[in-house]
Amino acid sequence: MIVGFDTADDAGVYRLRDDLAIVQTLDFFTPIVDDPFDYGRIAALNSINDVWAMGGTPITAMAITCFPKKGVDFSILSEIMRGGLRVLTENGVALLGGHSVDNAQIMFGYSVTGLIDPNKVATNAGARPGDDIILTKPIGTGVISTGIKFAKTPPDVASASLKTMLTSGKAAAESMREFDVKGATDVTGFALLGHAWELAHASRVTVEIESSRVPVLTGAIELAGAGLLTSGDKTNREYIGEDISIAEAVSKEMGHLLYDPQTAGGLLISISADRSEEFLARLRESYPQAEVIGRAVEPGPHSIIVS
Repeated sequence: MIVGFDTADDAGVYRLRDDLAIVQTLDFFTPIVDDPFDYGRIAALNSINDVWAMGGTPITAMAITCFPKKGVDFSILSEIMRGGLRVLTENGVALLGGHSVDNAQIMFGYSVTGLIDPNKVATNAGARPGDDIILTKPIGTGVISTGIKFAKTPPDVASASLKTMLTSGKAAAESMREFDVKGATDVTGFALLGHAWELAHASRVTVEIESSRVPVLTGAIELAGAGLLTSGDKTNREYIGEDISIAEAVSKEMGHLLYDPQTAGGLLISISADRSEEFLARLRESYPQAEVIGRAVEPGPHSIIVS
């Protein structure tokens, strides 16, 4: 075992040979959009992203389905699975099977297996003092999804959020391998700050984040200001606890977004400052809102500092 669960990384890595290892992950969640086909697509990308975050290449998947036997038309399940299969096929991932459970609450996702060179694994323990920290996609999908549930999200805002969630991490993984990136994680349920905290904690560094440089989805600030928050806003604050310093100048709304759980979020990548400009230019070919949002420094009193 090269990477296990001790640092809460995105996926496990198991060496098969000196030049070959497998990457394994599992993720599933409740619907966050109204369209079942889109829900299936998002669920697939959300699961595969864990493999890409390690710098791996996904090859197979097993579906996890929770769906009620009564009360909901099975055509909805068909559309969910069709959406997921579309994304798997587009990314060269073979669906081998799966498991379904009769459950009142719909949930869907995948267990994904990938391949990786054991010498090119990127982990959340790979950041080093002096590295720049790059985020590939904007944040805000959690509050936008909450707004959708309460019919408060404007259609153009929902559409932009969907487009972001459906932007895969494949190109980022390919660039990470090219630039020999060793530190990375994807931003999902624990929000930008939660996953940045895991990166800092595992790497034994302090991560400094400039909130003004964090890309944000259009409309997310307004929805956060209207109180359309997920339960993760509270639990993510509890998860990090007091191991963080946030400047008073950071607005309350921006603070909510920094703690906002993401679905199929961007990758948080640590790379040497002397290579970050070239790396960022490459990323922006696929992720136009990618940005250097901070840096890793020698460990201090707090694992995360937000200015």
